Amino acid sequence: MATIYPSQPPPICLDGKTPHVMIVGAGLAGLLLAILLDRINVPYEIYERSDKVRPLGGAMSLNANILPALEQLGLFEDLKKVAYPSLTFNIYSGNMEKIEKIATLGGDDKAFEAIGYENHLFSRPKFYALLLSRVPPERIHYKKKVMSIAHNREGAMIRCSDGTTYHGDILVGADGAHSGVRQSLYKLMQNDGLLPEPDTKALSKGYICTVGTAGPMDPEKYPCVNDPTASSYQIIGEGTPYSWSFMSVPNNLVCWNIVKQLGSCESEDERFRNSEWGPESNEAMIKEVRDFRVPIGTLGDLIDATPKDGISRVFLEDKLFETWNHGRTVLIGDACHKLLPSSGQGAVNAMQDAVILANCIYELRSVAENDVAEALRDFKEQRYPHVKDQYRASQMSAKLLYGQTFFEKILRKVVLNYMPKSIQRKSMTKDLAYRPQASFLPQAPKRGTLNVISQKPSKRYQEKQELAAVSI
Repeated sequence: MATIYPSQPPPICLDGKTPHVMIVGAGLAGLLLAILLDRINVPYEIYERSDKVRPLGGAMSLNANILPALEQLGLFEDLKKVAYPSLTFNIYSGNMEKIEKIATLGGDDKAFEAIGYENHLFSRPKFYALLLSRVPPERIHYKKKVMSIAHNREGAMIRCSDGTTYHGDILVGADGAHSGVRQSLYKLMQNDGLLPEPDTKALSKGYICTVGTAGPMDPEKYPCVNDPTASSYQIIGEGTPYSWSFMSVPNNLVCWNIVKQLGSCESEDERFRNSEWGPESNEAMIKEVRDFRVPIGTLGDLIDATPKDGISRVFLEDKLFETWNHGRTVLIGDACHKLLPSSGQGAVNAMQDAVILANCIYELRSVAENDVAEALRDFKEQRYPHVKDQYRASQMSAKLLYGQTFFEKILRKVVLNYMPKSIQRKSMTKDLAYRPQASFLPQAPKRGTLNVISQKPSKRYQEKQELAAVSI
């Protein structure tokens, strides 16, 4: 994959209008925000707590909710080179008996006609590498774990564990579910009596997930990896707290994950041992699941074909925080809304945050404290209602795909066997009508017949276009 950086990173501007942005966290949301800020010549620096990039393994999918924005940035065509269209989503029982076969956008002609985009499935590290290739390496500073923050009328500051401090006009916490920026911000607000009571509570917990990417697999032995479309299976165990998935992606790779539903005592114990995505000791879980079946054999076959340092374990938590911004500080992605991965919308919503935040920064009139605070409030007002809907959807999807309680089994049977296809299609198209784009770039071509939800236009961009038209 070619490495493409801007010809020259934008310098820090002291005109009183262009902010210097500090992005904490080099995840998907942080990288996409950086790419967007480059397009409007806003200077930024990224501060990452780890010593190097360790993208999580496993599969990831993107759809019409974010693909138009990637198309604006010239990333969509490159994404398609490392992705497969996903036509169906197959749900099976633990003995590999079909429960349901759901046609996704590419496999449902009526839905595709309305939406105009297919679902694209790929290995998460491949997409991460694509975004990383668009960010100048000198803009990312590693081993910078944020210990505290401060902001006032003059600007924002972070203090890192190595004793260094950095200053800017806007501080963006894109540092995940256990965000150091959020924890520091909430401590400041709590001391001043400004933090809402719900934000003092811990994230909800209930599942643990082990994830990896196996391969390359031998196409003669496993012919499904040669299929030009993704083979996607969700398998729900019987008499076990486990569910697991199998997804083929380009380059003869197979992405897999194993989700275990936990009891309350077990959840509390696991919470302290699994605070973030990353390599973990997975031996106990692996021993329990090795013989579980997948379309090409067993989970053990996939695990054995996966590099050990490419297997990660995470405690699945979820929470929608009320406080996303205060003063010069703003949170995006998992730092302010941690969604369960069941609906595949966590990364999508994080990247949508980056798009809308970049739009709000573009509209800034000055770097004065009041103007910055107003722009960050506007960001939350635009995003919160949409995230709230997706948060609820992720909880419902988790019940359907991971749930092992009596109620969840009944719910799954009713939804998968008795819900009319027309209702499923209507729900799908409604969710995909929300497609935020960068307001400061030419809009991506409209695809599909669906009426897309309009977004807040850019007055600045309109004035710029009108001025350019007059000067011609």
